Amino acid sequence: MSIYQHFRPEERDFIDQVENWRSYVENTYAPKLTDFLDPREQKVLGMIIGEHHEVKFQFFGGHDQAERKRALLYPEYYEADIKDFNLTLLEVNYPKKFVTIEHPHILGSLMSLGLNRNKFGDILVVDEEIQFIVAGEVEDYVRLQLESIGKAKISLTEVSLDKIIFKEEHWTEMTTTVSSLRLDTLIAAIYNFSREKAKTYIAQGLVKVNFTLIENVAFICEEGDVLSVRGEGRATIKSIEGKTKKDKWRVVVGKLK
Repeated sequence: MSIYQHFRPEERDFIDQVENWRSYVENTYAPKLTDFLDPREQKVLGMIIGEHHEVKFQFFGGHDQAERKRALLYPEYYEADIKDFNLTLLEVNYPKKFVTIEHPHILGSLMSLGLNRNKFGDILVVDEEIQFIVAGEVEDYVRLQLESIGKAKISLTEVSLDKIIFKEEHWTEMTTTVSSLRLDTLIAAIYNFSREKAKTYIAQGLVKVNFTLIENVAFICEEGDVLSVRGEGRATIKSIEGKTKKDKWRVVVGKLK
């Protein structure tokens, strides 16, 4: 039975990558550190590696509630340590009195450095304080190259992970029933839209699944997916509980307030 049949067609490359990581650990008997993974990728890796008892894994993204995390795959004998995840926490210093910097500005500036998104973990903005987590191997490059965010001149200071700023996120849980697991159907149910409005949002490029823009209204959602609608916040599919007597899917959703 093919491993691919449990996952989406577009996830094949990532599945192959996970299998390569697993083989590396088995063959070299040494640990393997990945780049930052989003929640869906973490779930896929856990499903694949979880079946192989000779290879263990842990996730860490700098703090307990981190969304983006690096994975460490390692043989049974190995004892993982936080240092193995090679994370650097950088604090942004900028003229707070004169400019306002928001999450999209920071992400845009980081992406303009020519590095892949998977070299960066969570971006943390609490009031006027800004920090972001970066893979240790690109820290020097980022500190050298990132001189401004938007129009604001900035400087970066490394701070220890125990100084991480943290904003308590408030998720509410709801259970809904839907006729299908299509993206438009779920968006309509979660955000209390009409199906037509949900389709329009998707067609206009305002909807992401697992941080990737999805413009296909018939995209099938799965357990663990993170959905976001611009201006409406984020939701995550916590569990799909099967069909009701009326042949509808019962879905438990976490919604960020």
